[in-house]
Amino acid sequence: MGEIVREFVGLPSPLAGRAGAGGHPCQGVYHRPAGAAPKTAFIAAHYNVDFSEHYLAEHLAARGHGFLGWNTRFRGNEAYFLLDHALAEIGTGVRWLRERAGAERVVLLGNSGGGSLMAAYQSQAVEPNITPVAGMRPVPAIEDLPAGDLFVALAAHAGRPEVLTAWMDPSVTDETDPLSVDPALDPFDPRNGPPYDAEFQARYRAAQRARNERITDRVLARLDALKGTRARDTLFTVHRTWADLRMIDPSIEPSDRRPNRCYLGEPAKANYGVFGIGSLCTLRSWLSMWSLRTSQCAAAPHLARITAPSLVVHATADEGVYESDARAVFDALAAPDRTLHRIRDTHYLPDSRPEAADLVDAWVRER
Repeated sequence: MGEIVREFVGLPSPLAGRAGAGGHPCQGVYHRPAGAAPKTAFIAAHYNVDFSEHYLAEHLAARGHGFLGWNTRFRGNEAYFLLDHALAEIGTGVRWLRERAGAERVVLLGNSGGGSLMAAYQSQAVEPNITPVAGMRPVPAIEDLPAGDLFVALAAHAGRPEVLTAWMDPSVTDETDPLSVDPALDPFDPRNGPPYDAEFQARYRAAQRARNERITDRVLARLDALKGTRARDTLFTVHRTWADLRMIDPSIEPSDRRPNRCYLGEPAKANYGVFGIGSLCTLRSWLSMWSLRTSQCAAAPHLARITAPSLVVHATADEGVYESDARAVFDALAAPDRTLHRIRDTHYLPDSRPEAADLVDAWVRER
């Protein structure tokens, strides 16, 4: 590996200035090979996770590309996420690549949850469609976003509302009580499985969607009740979101994954812990990110607007992205030039990063 230059990039947001302590709202690290400025550069961002030192950044820089691991002001701040604001701040990073870093081609890399986020970015750039969440003003900065030239979905989920709903425990009977449970839907009650029969799976999936809809009903009612008061929004918690039956029962969508595993280890323990997606929300961040009814963070509608050459890479031992998810992402793409490739590894590709970098590098160079 040749010398890799790492440049810290801090930029203002179209929606927020520098913090009082001095930090810019948009921050990241640009990785590139020493010497001439790369003509092709990647940008990767996530709803919440810090991607500034993304695991593929050095590998792709070593292969002659630029890589901007980019964070919006919602890094580590998921509870307050607003999609239109995040897209404006991703646009700040894309413009920097084109105008300051000298990139002639920009590759949008949508990794993990970032798959649907970067799909939403490209979708908005080519065919503006994002509207503000209830009670929020439009964001002019998203009306003229610079589009990417290529799109890569890497171990990508099908969207924020979809992944939360697929993972949430529908046996919760009281949203204020993390121990409340309906035994007939409890995935950890051995009387229900594993293995889980088809009838239980169907009932469980319907109950997951019903729980998501009940939360949305309460959020909308609460927002309506706040009208005319001193408060515009409130925080609330969502308990138990590590309960996808596929995490527990390896006979459902068999793959190379370890059985009874999620990203935080054993699902039964993780599900009753305090770390989970969507665990803390405002009323409006729920509507923007997690609600099946109102969120614009579902990947499929955005993928249907992406016509740029697209690559989908699926990790076959992934603990939380399954073959059906990868196939759904691939099938939803409108790109005439699209490729689906599989790598045998877990979600973050700890054992196959050079292989993944070789794959992506070759695919980009062919185009």
